[in-house]
Amino acid sequence: MNLDLDPEALAFRDEIRAFLEAELTDELRQAARRTSSVFTDPQFSLPWQRILHRRGWVAPSWPKEYGGPGWDETQRYVFAVECARAGAPGLAPMGLRMVAPVIMRYGAPEQKAHYLPRILSGEDYWCQGYSEPGAGSDLAALQLAAERDGDAYVLTGSKIWTTHAHFANRMFCLVRTSRGGKLQAGITFLLLDMASPGIGVRPIVTLAGDHEVNQVFFDGVRVPVANRLGAENDGWTVAKHLLEFERGGGGAAGLRVGMERLVALACADGRIVDGTSFGRRLAEIGVALDALEMSELRILTALAAGQSPGAVSSLMKVQMTELMQAIDELALEALGLYASVDQPQARAPGANVDFVGPEAGLTVMARYLNDRAGSIYGGSNEIQRNLIARLLLGL
Repeated sequence: MNLDLDPEALAFRDEIRAFLEAELTDELRQAARRTSSVFTDPQFSLPWQRILHRRGWVAPSWPKEYGGPGWDETQRYVFAVECARAGAPGLAPMGLRMVAPVIMRYGAPEQKAHYLPRILSGEDYWCQGYSEPGAGSDLAALQLAAERDGDAYVLTGSKIWTTHAHFANRMFCLVRTSRGGKLQAGITFLLLDMASPGIGVRPIVTLAGDHEVNQVFFDGVRVPVANRLGAENDGWTVAKHLLEFERGGGGAAGLRVGMERLVALACADGRIVDGTSFGRRLAEIGVALDALEMSELRILTALAAGQSPGAVSSLMKVQMTELMQAIDELALEALGLYASVDQPQARAPGANVDFVGPEAGLTVMARYLNDRAGSIYGGSNEIQRNLIARLLLGL
């Protein structure tokens, strides 16, 4: 595999770097550094999304016909790497990377015309209504009832762990429209307005002290049948297509930034010493990260040939989340006693508050606690291993 960029790609990289240098403000960079989650609050992600939208670069993987830049796989990879290295805040993936590809594939022409431009601009901010109390990653067990009443579905039940539901004005949601036959055959995929009467959002504060996730309640919420994506009772097919993009979004460049933060912390503390347990584990993470990047490049090559991520996305999801957690664990060790100091006010973006220890350590404990969910969200890693065994290994 030739990893060297050709002259055209190098020129493109330089164009990206010049843009980031000119447009990425210190405020946005600090917000990215101080974010302890994989999700940046829309207070900072939406201004960056609007900047990218003006340039036409907000949706690197979208085709030109829907407002994307029409980039090839190399360009997308270069863009992701340069944004990560520059410290750009992450954009919310629920609209741009998750529901948008599904609307492109399964949406009616009027749905595409309505939703896709609003996703690009950030006018619509989406959340994902999948997990439920008592169901979790077992989507086939979901119970949120959707009863047909004329030209609407009436929803009763709840969703849980709904990221950024308190910010979102739209939700893509899996509902139960039939209880006969296979459980997967009775699920329908709906697009709904979060301002609909009967929707209630209750915050769930994480161990890190962040309000990121919520429980959402539906009490007789009416959703027009016109907001259905795909056929009634065929939502399982739509959901599987979406999960390929949730699980397969490349993240090696972001992990490389996390690795660089870890090395800086370790060097400041004098912990990198040849022959030590810490040094050995750091080297093991570095090797694993190199391997992950090579896997990601192979997948990008397959995507460039028009292939779907398929079950390989499950493999990448396991590798990325477990490597992320390994980096977090070593960062805690490198930070030492400072890791136990809770400083939520000091780590807030834009805060002018004195803090204890190095600035790079402000988010270490919060990141560690938040990232424990990485091996659960998007389908738990145990479920991903079952998919890998069945679909990739034929076991």
